[in-house]
Amino acid sequence: MLRIAVQSKGRLFDDTMNLLAEADIKVRTSKRTLLVQSVNFPIEVLYLRDDDIPQSVASGVADVGIVGENEFLEREENVQIISRLGFSKCRLSLAIPKEYKYTGLEWFNGRRIATSYPNILDKFLKKNGITAEIHVITGSVEICPGIGLADGIFDIVSSGSTLISNNLREVEVVMESEALLIGNWNMDDDKHAILNEMLFRIEAVRSATDKKYVMMNAPKDRVSDITAVLPGIKSPTIIPLADENWCSIHTVLDEKRFWEIIGRLKELGAQGILVTPIEKMILL
Repeated sequence: MLRIAVQSKGRLFDDTMNLLAEADIKVRTSKRTLLVQSVNFPIEVLYLRDDDIPQSVASGVADVGIVGENEFLEREENVQIISRLGFSKCRLSLAIPKEYKYTGLEWFNGRRIATSYPNILDKFLKKNGITAEIHVITGSVEICPGIGLADGIFDIVSSGSTLISNNLREVEVVMESEALLIGNWNMDDDKHAILNEMLFRIEAVRSATDKKYVMMNAPKDRVSDITAVLPGIKSPTIIPLADENWCSIHTVLDEKRFWEIIGRLKELGAQGILVTPIEKMILL
């Protein structure tokens, strides 16, 4: 049995549970139960505060954990990064009241900065030769300038709406953050086998993200022109049709370039273009 520590609430919790569900790892959630076993996969989920996850993995209370990169770096626990998961992205930034004129990092010399991430902030300030007073806050950091507790803040920024509502503006991005899968260094072979199967499923889900399966009919004399613009996994599938002058072409497209490529396919004579979402994609 593999034990995985997961944030008990918030955006990271939602994204993590969605990922497990997509990987067909069924886990029920309960506000009263901290440890829940999957009904169809050999893992049990331990629900914790995000800042407790690195320590729980380092101490062996949990074998692996899903945690924000910001918490991983702040806690400095002896764990390994197994995988970058690519979701729950945010950034850690310095912000100041809108009415202040910002002149660069030197603005923070001699100032007071409120944060829940003193270790990351301290290293950043020292690296840049800035001397500032760090106030450690565990609650709502963004209110500190407004009540006179600090001149600026160092905190997580996602959409930026919280800063705006507190009359603050972001002036320096210190680091980008995303969800990490971290692990204890001393897992046995059985736990590694379960972890590898879980990683296989997760990768199949992630590989399908923002991908579309595209089928189209095309004249045979334009196949080479059409396949030249298709960035398929390896090469598109070409299937003969009842009309010997036509064929069907199947491929996978990245959603970011979808409309650009579809427009070119139409110009090259593709017809009856059918697009479907992909749930899983296994690359071997």
